[in-house]
Amino acid sequence: MSQADWVERARAVLPAGGFGNFEAGVVIRKGRGARVWDEDGTEYIDYLLGSGPMILGHCHPEVAEAVAEQMSRGTTFFASNTAGIELAEEICRALPCAEQLRYVSSGSEADLYAIRLARAHTGRDKVLKFEGGYHGMSAESLMSIFASGSSNFPVAEPDSAGIPDSVKDSVMVSPFNDEALACELIAAHGDELACVIVEPFQRVLPPRPGFLEALRAETEKRGIILIFDEVVTGFRLAYGGAQERYGVVPDLCTVGKIVGGGFPLAAVAGRRALMAHFDRALVGKEGFALQIGTLSGNPIAAVAGLKTLEVLRRQDMYARLEAIGKKLMAGLSDSLSQEGVAHRVVGDASLFDVVFTDEDVFDYRAMLRADKTLKQAFNAALRAHGILKTDTKFYVSLALTEQDCAETLDAFRHASRQLK
Repeated sequence: MSQADWVERARAVLPAGGFGNFEAGVVIRKGRGARVWDEDGTEYIDYLLGSGPMILGHCHPEVAEAVAEQMSRGTTFFASNTAGIELAEEICRALPCAEQLRYVSSGSEADLYAIRLARAHTGRDKVLKFEGGYHGMSAESLMSIFASGSSNFPVAEPDSAGIPDSVKDSVMVSPFNDEALACELIAAHGDELACVIVEPFQRVLPPRPGFLEALRAETEKRGIILIFDEVVTGFRLAYGGAQERYGVVPDLCTVGKIVGGGFPLAAVAGRRALMAHFDRALVGKEGFALQIGTLSGNPIAAVAGLKTLEVLRRQDMYARLEAIGKKLMAGLSDSLSQEGVAHRVVGDASLFDVVFTDEDVFDYRAMLRADKTLKQAFNAALRAHGILKTDTKFYVSLALTEQDCAETLDAFRHASRQLK
């Protein structure tokens, strides 16, 4: 059966013909290493990576072996399991802020519960987030992710139908990397703010020097909970995530993607005093934050995560990831420069993209001003040349070989020539 046949079948049973994630016209049959194949047998070098989890590539033999062994013992129990306990120990060892954690099944849930913990601990309701920052699908998170760029800060713009107006009033929005405005808002609303939630590396935008430090200082001064959303950056920017990379320690963080090794698993982690709100015996009925999830701490996801983290701890793994990414970033920029195309390659060696603009890119509105027509044309040319990615980023994996990189660089040159 062809991919077109599968797409037609999907349209009958799935809204918009897909899962609501990647474009519905792509149906993946299999993945191995740094490559995937669609239902027509078309082969791609994969920079989508399941939206980031597959940092070791697809079907890593050691992860597959660990999963197969666990499957022979059972798939889920709704009770504690040793792999989940061991994974929790390892995550707490790795992340500077993590003294304890609680499992959930998705990054959206983790961010939702992090905000709830902050409210339970402070007794305040308001949330400060940053324009363009993605924190999942909760009502508070679905504010100004895809903002128009025309609203005045700190007014939030809902991204979805079905969100009560009262939620909009509980969320304030500030531009990422604007230290002065963020600190001004924190100071002005300190007695109302439960938390500041931020992607320390927002989508593909690195923090400016001093920005995260300023958030830490201002929130600490006023008893506001600082949350780092590390669902993407955890175990990608460094083994200890953005906290390790930038040397700024939040009160709470959320992790997902890589920690599940390609299976549904995420967690909210942080200081013991905050995590105590998940323990009714410690905080009583009034302070208790209820959290239950059928698949939370699933043993298959836990063993996949444990093995993935074990591989990442091996010598020079992050140096190798950085070397691969830097080579690709340099080749991407060189290809476009040779054709005289104005651009900025933005991000980190493990996670980056190109923005078609001649200005520095440091926040969401700078991204919004970039040339979207060129971006669409470039991404389409890459797809035609065997590169699979989202519209907005390249995820880099350790499975990429010299041949994969060479073919990717050739695709960059080909796509750049087409733009000219």
